[in-house]
Amino acid sequence: MVNVRGGELAAAGTGRVLWSRYPHVARPMASITKVMTALVVLRAGGLGREIRVSAAAVRYVDSTGASNAGLIAGDVLTARQLLEALLLPSGCDAAYLLATAYGPGRPAFIAKMNATARAMGLTSTHFSSFDGMPFPTEYSTYSSPADLIRLGERAMANSLFRGIVAQRTFYLPGTARHHAYLWRTTNGLIGSYRGAIGIKTGNTIAAGYCLLFEARRKGHTLIGVVLHANPGSAGLASAETAAETLLNWGFRQV
Repeated sequence: MVNVRGGELAAAGTGRVLWSRYPHVARPMASITKVMTALVVLRAGGLGREIRVSAAAVRYVDSTGASNAGLIAGDVLTARQLLEALLLPSGCDAAYLLATAYGPGRPAFIAKMNATARAMGLTSTHFSSFDGMPFPTEYSTYSSPADLIRLGERAMANSLFRGIVAQRTFYLPGTARHHAYLWRTTNGLIGSYRGAIGIKTGNTIAAGYCLLFEARRKGHTLIGVVLHANPGSAGLASAETAAETLLNWGFRQV
């Protein structure tokens, strides 16, 4: 049906699997990792806490070529605002700051991500980075389609998370504390696929183009994931096309 190395489509809430391909095989998931990053922060709370954008966070994304939210050193943002920067433009700079603050320290934060995965029963999941970047190797952060469906459902049960990932853009006006920012989602389904309400994209060499997605039509909600969509096709659009194909088929089944 679709040209992906792994994936699953399920009815949200009931967990009924409609389609799958190697659902329990662990693969790199790239920035879908940030769903867990956000979940750990949301569970910790204190989203009004202020976090200063460090020069180290800016250097991190500059030196690695990571996706970023364009954060400017010296700006002071709340954790709530940084979640927007994390999930919409897939800001690795925002992930760096949140992990540093909420660990405290990035190694401690990654340990919390893995502890949360264990508590959720995600037995085919492991995190070695806070943002899905391929450190220390391309394959050291991984998950399976079945685990990612469970992670996505847990995250989408949070109203704040759900509200963030359903947006096409988020504008943060400038203040005396920070510059103005306009963040756009990397998820091309939002605003283009009828009923799309989330969730998160990902892309590295080993992971290929990935998408964890959810859509609602006529009272039915479907959640799915595609991992390593056809690498010979047009970038992230290959994952989005695969997701659309699965959703169209799935809504006909329900």
